[in-house]
Amino acid sequence: MSTEAHAAEAPHGASVGTNLAIWIGLVAITGLEVFLAYEELQPTLMLSILVGLSLVKAAMIMSYFMHLKFEKFSLVLWLIPAIIFCICMMLIFFFPEAFRLLQMRPHGG
Repeated sequence: MSTEAHAAEAPHGASVGTNLAIWIGLVAITGLEVFLAYEELQPTLMLSILVGLSLVKAAMIMSYFMHLKFEKFSLVLWLIPAIIFCICMMLIFFFPEAFRLLQMRPHGG
């Protein structure tokens, strides 16, 4: 049996143990996010940490559960335009509203 035929028969994806470890890691990160939500941190610090943890979770989900870790790197690079589009859409919709709310906030003097 050639190595090409053997490689074609090999299962794709992570093992059950790896999937379980990833799942436990995702639950732990979610627990940390919930814990941070109840802590009295500066809003900018808390949001920065939460966004960072969310990016780690998204990368883990995409890598293992969407099987992108096992794809060609060129296919993974196709996600970059989609991510840029989503970020631009968030900026377009959220920033004007944030500035409007900032102007509506009563300023003490």
